[in-house]
Amino acid sequence: MQKLQILFPEPVLRRLRELARKEDRPVSEIVRRAVDAWIEKTEPLAERQPEKRVPIFHGGRIRVRAGDMRDTAHQDRTGPSE
Repeated sequence: MQKLQILFPEPVLRRLRELARKEDRPVSEIVRRAVDAWIEKTEPLAERQPEKRVPIFHGGRIRVRAGDMRDTAHQDRTGPSE
């Protein structure tokens, strides 16, 4: 992060400090969150970075009840040996 000096009118700064005290957060965090929200709201959709999503795997329907999994996993599925 980089440091930036911002000048606020005294009434705004007083309200910011009161909010920070109530939320038990630093004023800088409140200002950063407000700026992030404003950018998100005003930035055109085309210019936004795509969200990173966690890949999802769909393995099909569940065919065995949870209580039967151990027995099913240990069943011999090869058939009779000759």
